[in-house]
Amino acid sequence: MLKGILTIVLLIIANCFMVVAWYGHLKLGIDNWLPSWGLVGIIVISWLIALPEYFAQVPANRIGFQETGGPFSLMQLKVIQEVISLAVFVIFSTFIFKTGALKWQHFCALICLVLAVFFVFKD
Repeated sequence: MLKGILTIVLLIIANCFMVVAWYGHLKLGIDNWLPSWGLVGIIVISWLIALPEYFAQVPANRIGFQETGGPFSLMQLKVIQEVISLAVFVIFSTFIFKTGALKWQHFCALICLVLAVFFVFKD
C-alpha cells in the first residue's frame, strides 16, 4: 500500500511541474523575461521547469509498476497518471488562469474519468 501511495504522490508532483512547463508561459509572462529569445527562450525555460518532473515521474513509474515490485499494471499506472494530469490541469486552469466556474460538462467528464479508473481496475 505504501508503494501505491508513494507512486500517486510522485505523480502529483510530476504533473504539477509539467502543467507549469507546458502552460505556465501562457500566463506567467515568460516571454517578457527573454524577449530576444522568442519561442526558443520559452522552450528552454519550459525544459528547465520540466526537468524536475522526470525526477518524480520516472521513480513513480518504477515504484508503481508490478514488474518492478509495485502494485499497478502498466495500464492502471497510465490511467492513474492521466487522471492526475487532468485533475492538476483543472486546478491550474481554474485558479491560475481563472477560466471561470466549472460547468456541468466538466463534471460529466469527471464522471467518465472515474469510470475509466473503475474499469481499468476491474478484473
